[in-house]
Amino acid sequence: MRQWTHEPAHQLAKAVRNGEVTARQVAEQHLSLIAARNDGLRAFTDVTANRALAKADAIDSAYAQRLKLPPLAGVPFAVKNLFDVAGLVTRAGAKINRDYAPASADATLVVRMEAAGAVLLGALNMGEYAYDFTGRNAHDGHARNPHDPERMTGGSSGGSGGAAAAGLAAITLGSDTNGSIRVPASLCGLFGLKPSYGGLSRAGTFPFIASLDHVGPLARSVQDLALAYDAMRGADPLDPVCTNGTAEPVTPSLEGDLAGLRIKRAGGYFTRMGDTQAFAAVDTIAHALGAEASIELPEAHRARAAAFIITMIEGSSLHRDRIRERPQDFDPEVRDRLIAGAMLPGDWYVKAQKFRRWYQAGVMKLFQETDLILAPATPTSAPLVDQKTFVLDGQTLPVRPNLGIFTQPISFIGLPVVTVPVWPAQGMPIGVQIIAAPGKEGLALRAAHWLECRGIVQAKVAP
Repeated sequence: MRQWTHEPAHQLAKAVRNGEVTARQVAEQHLSLIAARNDGLRAFTDVTANRALAKADAIDSAYAQRLKLPPLAGVPFAVKNLFDVAGLVTRAGAKINRDYAPASADATLVVRMEAAGAVLLGALNMGEYAYDFTGRNAHDGHARNPHDPERMTGGSSGGSGGAAAAGLAAITLGSDTNGSIRVPASLCGLFGLKPSYGGLSRAGTFPFIASLDHVGPLARSVQDLALAYDAMRGADPLDPVCTNGTAEPVTPSLEGDLAGLRIKRAGGYFTRMGDTQAFAAVDTIAHALGAEASIELPEAHRARAAAFIITMIEGSSLHRDRIRERPQDFDPEVRDRLIAGAMLPGDWYVKAQKFRRWYQAGVMKLFQETDLILAPATPTSAPLVDQKTFVLDGQTLPVRPNLGIFTQPISFIGLPVVTVPVWPAQGMPIGVQIIAAPGKEGLALRAAHWLECRGIVQAKVAP
């Protein structure tokens, strides 16, 4: 039988709708692959096989009755284990959370994906409490990159990146506070969408930094990102920041041309502290899109510093009681950063938020003269799993905080970003950010789709 685990989501859904394959056959193939590969990749922490097969059978029954099938019919997906899944404990990558009761209901986005016909396979590994850029987890094992298991997936959505790149799921959902969708997309050679802040509902997800948290999909094609986004978009009264109920669907505009779009490269800060591969990837995308001019985001280095301050102070506030009561049950690296955040002066937080408003206003002025901005997604391709440091611009720096060096100044003000994977002649992939103004996900997706259709970017299933 044809190996359906290698197909992108839109092709799988088309095949199910056309009767080329049953949803059960697709689900069984993916469950078999998870059973065969997950021990080595540490992508899934929970597999919902019975639920998946029951959903697949319902889709096949609807097909037999000649009912119209929804756009993601039979598409296997999985979610970072900070999404509530009824009957599963919402781990959020933490040992402490395992003592909590299982979720009584699904997160909003799980409900919406299933309403669109997608089949939930389970929950995915992640960095503890999402405070991570590497994909390492001291409790569930470190997620490993399917393209080279000696290397990182990136994090904190490490299982989301590994599962999609290995063909264990066609679409995965992750969260992105400072870069946790874009970093795994870059290191695992995937397409990733971090929507505008408030663009998708976070209801039913375990929080990290409420003023910075985003959720979104990773996939092996731009069309899959668009289909998932359209299935999940819409206002949700359960998430007070998710108010964009009038957003237009993005899938119909994917095929539009790029004529008239003003596309520029991010200069200054985004041309330093990366290796030659990171900047060569931006060159590739910029040349293809005719983006030879550059534009500088004002004080981007201070934006990153302010994002760190907000993250440390809000994160330590959220977890203060857990640290007091069960400090020994944290990953020591996570615990120590949370303790450090608790000791920062409160006026630093106030100043960081004031700077955030100033910085956002300055960046929004840039979008009066450009539509899309290109920047590296990560400073390097995937480091080794146990690698602690790397050299950037002649400086030896810790890997864990600095994989997000190019993502933090963007998520800090809630801009939508599509990450596209560039493959060198040899070696591991690396991503480029296509950044748009708030609410303009469709423009970034259209540019990414144009690049994909011309073979300039692609996502490969790891063998």
